[in-house]
Parts: sequence; structure tokens; C-alpha cells
Amino acid sequence: MNPTENDIYLDLKEVILAHENRNAFFINGIYYTYLDFAKAISNIRFALKNNTGKIIGIITNDDLETYAAIVAIWFEGKAYVPINPDIPSDRNQNIISEAGIETIIDSSETAVFPNIKAIQSKKIEPVAIDLEPNKIPESELVYLLFTSGTTGKPKGVPISKQNLSGFTKAFWDLGYKINEDDRFLQMFELTFDLSVMSYLIPLLKGSCVYLVPKDKIKYSYIFELMEDYELTVALMVPSILHYLRPYFDEIDLPKMRYSLFCGEALPLDVTTEWSNCLPNAQITNVYGPTEDTIFCTFYDYVRNGQNKSYNGILSIGKSMNYNSTIIIDEENNVLEPGNVGQLCLGGIQLTPGYWKNPEKNKEAFFNILYNNKEERFYKTGDLCKADENGDLLYIGRIDFQTKIQGFRVELSEIEFYAKEFLSKINVVVLTLPDDVGNTEVAMVIESKPFDYKDTIDYMKEKLPYYMIPKKVKFIDTFPLNVNGKTDRKKLEILFID
Repeated sequence: MNPTENDIYLDLKEVILAHENRNAFFINGIYYTYLDFAKAISNIRFALKNNTGKIIGIITNDDLETYAAIVAIWFEGKAYVPINPDIPSDRNQNIISEAGIETIIDSSETAVFPNIKAIQSKKIEPVAIDLEPNKIPESELVYLLFTSGTTGKPKGVPISKQNLSGFTKAFWDLGYKINEDDRFLQMFELTFDLSVMSYLIPLLKGSCVYLVPKDKIKYSYIFELMEDYELTVALMVPSILHYLRPYFDEIDLPKMRYSLFCGEALPLDVTTEWSNCLPNAQITNVYGPTEDTIFCTFYDYVRNGQNKSYNGILSIGKSMNYNSTIIIDEENNVLEPGNVGQLCLGGIQLTPGYWKNPEKNKEAFFNILYNNKEERFYKTGDLCKADENGDLLYIGRIDFQTKIQGFRVELSEIEFYAKEFLSKINVVVLTLPDDVGNTEVAMVIESKPFDYKDTIDYMKEKLPYYMIPKKVKFIDTFPLNVNGKTDRKKLEILFID
């Protein structure tokens, strides 16, 4: 079956109309029905009618209008770019400029970007419900996300309707029995692509989406939602488990049916402990970069049995339908099972390529003969090996890209802004485990000690909070390894108390 035969926009329309009296969202203690959702979508669609441009910005607030704006943009045949108002203004202005955004949908009381045309979605006069989606080719974009880049400039990752349709079909092929009685956790900021699964999959089945507001302590609020509202489906980043681990003895979630993890390496020992908290749930480790539309591989945790892992990290499993995975050496030769190499991804979910970045596209994508036909693949930068059954074991990163709180981060981007402020002083940025086992940023400065507060303040103006170093050390001269490169392992020792 062609995974794009069914139109996900038409499916959304039909589900919304068929479930108008059921709850669609739970936000800050308030339920909103599918009828409320339909009205908000229609109002925003009407306001969009006179706006040119295929790409519309959305200020990512925690409210019904923000999620309605996504669907309104889709039904109008356009694509959205999420813009987090808590991110430094300079970074957001770069995104707006790169994407060519002329109009922003903003549910804030006052416009976040007053110099750009804003549709203030809470102030639109009500109109008749209109959920009939405009017909668009499968190649048209549905969203454009910007991820951390090595030059201080975020990389744009466009996702097409075909990519998203392919993901939804591949997800349903995994056998998840989602229905209108399910209650979904949505813990992700909308600039993080895992958010798309967390709102789209439930909306396609008439389920209710439970949001974690930005101003809440995330891990404790997730626990409260799961327990108080008996959530049944949750996609989370593994770092949440490290925060919840001290409370595992108190957590009892018998109604949880599906517990998925993505965005970071998933430790097997913590997964086993977590499984006792939700005795009836299927636990699945899923994997995939933004470039391959949310996630593209899966591995189901085996209760009371043998699980595949490497250095204590649970396997990321096999590719989902309509996707391909290969492991290559440095010359792009495909390796046999058992050999360590770079994981590469192909198939229907693969992005058309980085936004206006031919140089990066040439570096990250390549064509190869696969299954007797030429196929395009993406180099993930992840070291993996496949076992004899084709399950993928995660080894680590090739470069210095990492995940922090689920967000993908280039350490070189953090170094870029530190060096920019410090001029000729050299800097190395590392990641270290914090007190609860999560990843945090540390920085080593090649200098005699000085007051670095101004450096940190400057970085806060340029970078999101999760990219700001939590620990700083000084060293006269960086140590070098046998290859003449900075010995990062020796620098890590500086942080051992």
C-alpha cells in the first residue's frame, strides 16, 4: 500500500467533526472539546485568507489557539515554523529571516514581534466552521524546524506532507491500537519535532492531548498528569526518567498502555525499573533525527526477558515500514552486520534537504545502490552496529553533537559564541552527567582564571537556556592527544571532584 494514499488532512477533518463533543485538549487545568478546536481552526483560517506566503510563523504558547493555528495553516495548504518566545530574540530573528516569514500567528496578549505582521489569534471575530482542507501536492511542506548549527546559525529542516503521511502510516503499521478513549501526554516544546507525534497521532484518533505548560516543573507535572488523569500513552525523553527515578516506588500507572522514549540514549537499567511503574504498558525505544520525520526505528522492551543493549543502552531496533537503514564506513561502503560504522537513513520520511543550504546537503546526503535501485540516504553522525537479526545497537556520536533535555545540540555552536565574546581565547565545550544522570554543558577556557559572568550573559543572549554551560574551568594550555588534537577526555577530568 502507498502510505500517502490516505490524505491526513481529510482524516483530521473527519475526526474533528465526528468527535465534537469529546475533549481534544487539557491545558492548564481546562478541557477543550473538538468543537472548541474546530471553531478556533476556522477563525484562524479566515484570518489567513488574505495572507500571501507559504510559510507562516507560530509563537509557541501553551493554549488552544496555538495548536489550532497549526491545523489552520495545514488546511490552507501552508507550512508552519514554530517560534519559541523564550529563545533569544536574535536567534528568532535569524529564523524568521531564513524562513522568509511575513506573517506570524500569535496568541499572546501583545505581539511578540511587533514589526512583523501578526494575526492575534485570541482576538479574531468568530466565523462559521470551515474544515475543508485545500488540496496540495504531497511534495508541499507542512513544517520547517530549525536545529542547532555549527556556525551559530540554525539549520532549517523542511518536512513535506509526504514525509508526514509516511510517518503516520509507518506508525500505525507498528500495531498501536489508539482510540478515542486514550489520553496522550504532550511534554515537548513545539520547536522539537517529537511534539508533532504527541499532538497529531491523538488528534487523528479523537483522543485527548494533555499539555505540560512551560512554566511548570516538567518532571513533577508529568508525574501528576500521569497519575491524576490516568494517561494511557506517553512519548518522553529518557532524561525525564532520571528525575522521576527517586520516586519510582511511589509511581503506579496501571492505565498506561504505551510508553515510548526518544531523543536520547535509553539506559536499560532505568527502563527495567520504569517497567515496574506501569505493569500493563508496552515500552518502546524509538529513534530518529529531525531530518527523518520524528522517528523511524523501534525496539520493544522485553519484560522479564533478554533485551538487546550495548554498554547498557537499549537497542534502537529496526526501521519502520517505508524506511531504510544502512551502516557505512568512511568511504560510504555498506557494512555487514557486526561491524561498527555510521548509521544512515533513507525512505519516505527523509527530508527533501536542508533549507537553502546546498553545501550542508552535499555533506549530509548521498545516493547509493540499495536493493537494486538508487536510493538517497542521510548520514546521522551516530555510530551503530547491526546484530545478526538486523537490530541496531547504538554506540555513540561520531562528532560532538549531543542531546540535552531531548534537544539536539552542536557543541561547536556553543563554542562559537563563547569564542566570539572572548575574542582570541580558546574554548572547549563538553557534556557531563549531572547529579541525577542527565546531560549538562560544561566549558573549559584556555586562560588564567577570570570573572566569566559577562561571557555567560552574552551566551544567554544568543543561545537557548539548555545550551548555557553550567560549569566552567580554566587551564593554561589544552592537552593534545597523539593525533595533535585537543584531548577532550583529559579536560573532562578537570570536573571530577
